Amino acid sequence: MSESLNLMCHVCGNVGFSDGADGFFYCGRCGSQAEGIIDTGVADEDFVNKGDARGAIYSTSHRRQRHSIASKPEPLSLTQSQILKNLTLDDDYQEKKEETREEIVADEVGPSGPSDFGLGFDGSDGLSFEDYYTQLRIRYVMGVQIMIELQCQVLVEKFKASPLICGVAGTIWLRFVATTRVFDDEWADKVIQDSEMQNPGELEDLKPQAKYSAEPHNMYGQRAIVIWYRALKRKIPLSCSLVISFLACHIAREAILPTDILKWSLEGKLPYFAAFIEIERQIGQTSSACPLSSSFMFRPSQAVPLQKLEAQAASIAESIGLHLPPANFYAIAFRYLEQLFLPVEKILPYACRVYEWSMPPDLWLSANELRLPTRLCVLSILIVAIRILYDIHGFGKWEMSLSSSSGSSSSSNLIVNLNASDNIEIMDGAKKSSSLHDWNGSNQESMTNSSHVQKSEFDATELLCNLEARYDELIDTYEYSEDLPTYLRYCKDVVFAGMELPFQDHEEEKIIKQLWEFYQNEKDSESSEDVGVEWGNALNQKRARNDGGINSIPKEKKKISDGYSVPPAVDDKDTSLNSQGGQESVPTHQDSVEMLKEEAILRMKADMEENRFCYIPHRVNCKRFDYLHYVRKKDEGSYIYAAHADYYILLRACARVAQVDVRSMHVGVMSLERRLGWIEKRIDHCLHFNPPKFSSFPCNDMVSECSADDYV
Repeated sequence: MSESLNLMCHVCGNVGFSDGADGFFYCGRCGSQAEGIIDTGVADEDFVNKGDARGAIYSTSHRRQRHSIASKPEPLSLTQSQILKNLTLDDDYQEKKEETREEIVADEVGPSGPSDFGLGFDGSDGLSFEDYYTQLRIRYVMGVQIMIELQCQVLVEKFKASPLICGVAGTIWLRFVATTRVFDDEWADKVIQDSEMQNPGELEDLKPQAKYSAEPHNMYGQRAIVIWYRALKRKIPLSCSLVISFLACHIAREAILPTDILKWSLEGKLPYFAAFIEIERQIGQTSSACPLSSSFMFRPSQAVPLQKLEAQAASIAESIGLHLPPANFYAIAFRYLEQLFLPVEKILPYACRVYEWSMPPDLWLSANELRLPTRLCVLSILIVAIRILYDIHGFGKWEMSLSSSSGSSSSSNLIVNLNASDNIEIMDGAKKSSSLHDWNGSNQESMTNSSHVQKSEFDATELLCNLEARYDELIDTYEYSEDLPTYLRYCKDVVFAGMELPFQDHEEEKIIKQLWEFYQNEKDSESSEDVGVEWGNALNQKRARNDGGINSIPKEKKKISDGYSVPPAVDDKDTSLNSQGGQESVPTHQDSVEMLKEEAILRMKADMEENRFCYIPHRVNCKRFDYLHYVRKKDEGSYIYAAHADYYILLRACARVAQVDVRSMHVGVMSLERRLGWIEKRIDHCLHFNPPKFSSFPCNDMVSECSADDYV
């Protein structure tokens, strides 16, 4: 026979077996023996009676005897731990194993165990039923484990998480794999039996394809490899890598939320969608026993929902018997206050008192996907603390700020041109125009009512105006949406990862370069045109201010960029004489202030209606000034949420940073308020509880028993 065979190794997938000079062939990569192949060549001296006309006769007694030292037989099939080790071989280990195989060949010492002759009848290269599911199972579990390792590495190096999460994630992962029981001896047979026990009407007998005929199939003709892979994916989904990473951060008391895990995975910063490339690099390419590609096995098809991510984390912790701590309230609340541009040193100490006093159970992870997330509970505590500190109980602080901030031209410009990027103190303009608040008597009722409001050391008007002005900044945007180059790089590295051509196409690269240069030239020309238009508009506006005065303002309403409108100007031609006094009737400044206020309230009502809220005018002639509780009512099969504008502005901003619906945020606040009310009621009951008077005599039937409700 030839000195080498072009066959695929069933252990490492390498193609090429070399002659070991002992009748057997060995893989050139891992040194494993080829099963079912033996060299039957004999020497001339093994034949006797060569001169006979009947031909030579082969006799085993005349064989050449080779004197060698007996060695321990090498197992024909590797164990599970050895296969796991072969899946993660590095170059140094491969070289050492190759040298060991060459030494064995040089000593002419080979395995002494029996071996079947030739290939199987089905042409399966000697692969058994066990070889298929063993390698598939180990390859999948190792791939998910590598994905978790990569995610923890990025969390530590890039997002400054504690290195403690690496050890925690490893422990959770090993315990979780043990609970799935995918490494049981009867697992593969049970999965095949379950696939065959399905309703026969739902399945049709499939004829195995020719290229998969060597693989095992079930009674319906389905590939066993695919059945095992689907069973593994149900037991250990790819999303569990993100879940375990988040769970490790939760146990390590890191302020990393499910929203962060989801965002980083979608942006490609956290290895998830494109992790299969690194997985294939570490565990090697596919083999004949596991022909499924790495992109098919380890590439997720969709992102993990936020609510499901937190529920799966609690479910895994419950399955392995892990008692979880509550969410790190201080770290998460500190982060949200900074994100909302609110004073941390003023609000956080009071919010921590509410947290320590109430200890709501919603701060613990729950396996129920319908329950409110933990981050919503943190923000509910912040909302309650802010309402108490800033006295936000429907007194119309936001409505009054519209009138006071629009009383003068300078403050009117402040409202019209309000932008979150401008570092403007809103209350400065409000304080300057405070003397004009009641200049015409129209706000006398509001001022009279506000005089009875309990004075707060914190300024609620400034807080509400800041939240409304910065509301658009609170939206969470993805990094790949910044510009076209960033998006193209994201598509190349994440969306179309691993889809490069196997050869280098110079013509395609040339076309891409030309199209990119064309895009850059068009972009530069548009930028120069925009700059020219801006300079032209600025010059025209300056000329209009210098020359025209009030008569140069057009008659129709002038629209402002942020939605405010200025009332039409009046010139000499449009003036009309009064029938009694003959004086000109011109719109007063108070009319423009009221118009701006009405438009702002209309926009607020429209926004509240989009979120199924009902606008309530601010409170007048209040008799009670304590904490105001909001409720929801059911009308025609749906809930109606009624709230004041002050509370809604705070609620809307917190809902945006938490990435939840405004109504869900409101439900979380109401749940916390009910718990706080129940605690206050129990405390009041304990303070006013009079213990029963016990007699000095022993208890007898004459002594009345105290009710169990009297004891706390």
